[in-house]
Amino acid sequence: MIVVAQRCSSASVSVDEAVVSKIDQGLLLLVGIEKGDGQLDIQKVVNKISNLRIFEDENNKMNLSVMDVNGSLLVVSQFTLCGSVKKGRRPSFVNAETPELSFILYENLITSFKEVGIHTFGGSFGKIMNVELINKGPATFIINSKEI
Repeated sequence: MIVVAQRCSSASVSVDEAVVSKIDQGLLLLVGIEKGDGQLDIQKVVNKISNLRIFEDENNKMNLSVMDVNGSLLVVSQFTLCGSVKKGRRPSFVNAETPELSFILYENLITSFKEVGIHTFGGSFGKIMNVELINKGPATFIINSKEI
């Protein structure tokens, strides 16, 4: 599971010009689900992101987690994170999980974040979405469940 975590002042997802989800301070998570990902990957990602100290404390040091600042998460499925551009000029998505299984894992990921007490919202799985973000910092982190 590949996650791009972007610290934000605000973020939103729109489908057909209608806002479907919106958060203020927190993290926008772009999530790519790869073949072979499962519940263990979800647990690793939830643990890492919930406790990752990437928000500033009173001394302007990255010392607080999304939970410490009572931030929210906006979780957006993005299968293109699983794309490979190593060969040719067109990305290959052979490493991306099937849409059916990806949807289940995506929903389980959102539920798992909610279970640890983080206000969590999703995008619209499988739809063309417009994602807006005010990236605070900017601060962006790439998390691969196979590397943690």
